[in-house]
Amino acid sequence: PTCAGFVSIACGFSHSVALRADGTVVAWGSRSDGQRDDAPTCAGFVAIACGHLHSVALRDDGTVVTWGCRPAGQRKDAPTGAGFVAIACGHSHSVALRDDGTVVTWGRRSQGQRDDAPTCAGF
Repeated sequence: PTCAGFVSIACGFSHSVALRADGTVVAWGSRSDGQRDDAPTCAGFVAIACGHLHSVALRDDGTVVTWGCRPAGQRKDAPTGAGFVAIACGHSHSVALRDDGTVVTWGRRSQGQRDDAPTCAGF
């Protein structure tokens, strides 16, 4: 991207994502697994995160949007509904924090990325 107005950036293995002050998302880099072409084109985002080949964005209404690679559930297992206040990505999994302090995980679970997540509130 050659324009200004960015407030946040994130990098995956072969792609990058930036968040503009107006709430729009820009993605660039590899197109092999939808890291670039499947990025959302609307406004209203407040946070972004990148995993190895997938990305996650948090909307201002507290919902989560995912795009990119999906074989380990990085997209299909993403949480639905509102009430999320923070997001983060690992290699092939993602986490989101709800407004009640609970943590939701999705994606790969081969090394405890999901099953070992805390089940109590207060984060």
